[in-house]
Amino acid sequence: MRLLSAIGILAIIAAIALPIFFFGGFYNVAATDQHFGIVSWALDRVRMASITHHAAEKPPVSLDDPAVVQAGAKEFSEHGCVSCHGAPGATWAKFSEALYPSPPDLSEIAKERTPEQIFWVVKHGLKFTGMPGFSAIGVKDDEIWKIAAFVKKLPSVSEADYKAWTAR
Repeated sequence: MRLLSAIGILAIIAAIALPIFFFGGFYNVAATDQHFGIVSWALDRVRMASITHHAAEKPPVSLDDPAVVQAGAKEFSEHGCVSCHGAPGATWAKFSEALYPSPPDLSEIAKERTPEQIFWVVKHGLKFTGMPGFSAIGVKDDEIWKIAAFVKKLPSVSEADYKAWTAR
């Protein structure tokens, strides 16, 4: 019975203290301040579970087609992806260093994610990051699929190829 009483008292204290902590402005929301470890862990797990659950749409074209990959490089460049994620031979914009969480290296993401997951993230964006949903600004699905094709091939794209594919 004492254990239940102690748990109840702790629950009441938490129910009072947490709103005071968060809504009282004590929790620092500055992007220059790291999350608590448990918060980072939870956000990572929730983000990956959500992406895995929702990324079901299949590509309408072959993402291995060199023309699709090259068109994807152009879309990647024209839609400003280089600013945050860089590209072969292109550096990230200085402001992206201050984003929290930092934009991922897409050469690594390409190895870990399916094309469907990449498409879904580019299309819908990610809450609690600086990643916008490109469909919200009118980018069509076929353009987003091209970006996904390019990102999947990114680890093997040379600086010269990227420069040639994105030349105007």
